[in-house]
Amino acid sequence: MEVEEGGSREAPAGCTEDRGRGLASLLLLMGSLGAGKSSWMQAAWLLGALLVPHLLSFGHGARGHGKEWEGVWGGALEEERDRESLMLKNLQEALGLPTGVGNKDNLAENSEGKEVWEATETQGEEEEEETTTTPSSSPTPFPSPSPTSEDTVTYILGRLASLDAGLHQLHIRLHVLDTRVVELTQGLRRLRDAASDTRDSVQALKEVQVRSEQEHGRLEGCLKGLRLGHKCFLLSRDFETQAAAQARCKARGGSLAQPADRQQMDALSRYLRAALAPYNWPVWLGVHDRRSEGLYLFENGQRVSFFAWHRALSPESGAQPSAASHPLSPDQPNGGILENCVAQASDDGSWWDHDCERRLYFVCEFPF
Repeated sequence: MEVEEGGSREAPAGCTEDRGRGLASLLLLMGSLGAGKSSWMQAAWLLGALLVPHLLSFGHGARGHGKEWEGVWGGALEEERDRESLMLKNLQEALGLPTGVGNKDNLAENSEGKEVWEATETQGEEEEEETTTTPSSSPTPFPSPSPTSEDTVTYILGRLASLDAGLHQLHIRLHVLDTRVVELTQGLRRLRDAASDTRDSVQALKEVQVRSEQEHGRLEGCLKGLRLGHKCFLLSRDFETQAAAQARCKARGGSLAQPADRQQMDALSRYLRAALAPYNWPVWLGVHDRRSEGLYLFENGQRVSFFAWHRALSPESGAQPSAASHPLSPDQPNGGILENCVAQASDDGSWWDHDCERRLYFVCEFPF
């Protein structure tokens, strides 16, 4: 191997020394061959005395230059091996291989380790060449340069651009949501209008149903019950309290019976006696004194002017009591504040006061 320095080439020290030795041997051989001639021998010895020291000094100089070249080359070779070792370690980390494979000191202990090291070194050189020719995503052994202020500004601008794009997308979605909310609000308003119309329709249907039931009850009362002048009476065989009986009669288009005079009282008595005979059942009338004790009113609020209270029969002296008399029945009304509603007996048509929560038959009155 030759090293260029200052535009000239110098041979390695070993080659120069061999040349010097060969030239000295040649001169000695020539001297031995020409021993017969003294002049030739003297000339040869003189030439050898003059050239040999120069050749030897030249050999020593070349040897010094060779040692210097070997030192430079050895340092470069050591740096190259260190760099290859570092590169091999990075490749092993990237490929997930154990890091002990590339340890040169351990591989140098035996011949098998040397072969493995040479194969690994060759592979590292090939991968290094591929890395230098083609860009790779594997991590480099050298640290990345620190970011400059321009890189920081570029990064911040990039982040701001991405945030602006995200904000634009949010605005678009918000617009879509606003449009959807408007549509839902309009749909809800339409549903409310439809529900309001439906409630109005249902209310109208209820009113029509109420009027129909009232008309049906009035017709039924006049067809099945007792018609008297401008009134019709109809007996109901359902047990109800006085308030519930009034509600039932009102739902059918009437009210509890309100006999206003003796003629209506007698006609109602005959009707109840014929409907419930041979039993005696008290029947609710539309008469009460709930507002004030002793002040009897009809359900329509008018004051009652005709009464038919039950009275106990007291036999005259010397007279025998009749079978129809009630010697143990007290005079009515006798309930005070505890009995505020009036019921009519079905056998004789007399009025009795009872507790309003008592459940009795009732008779309804309908206009004709």
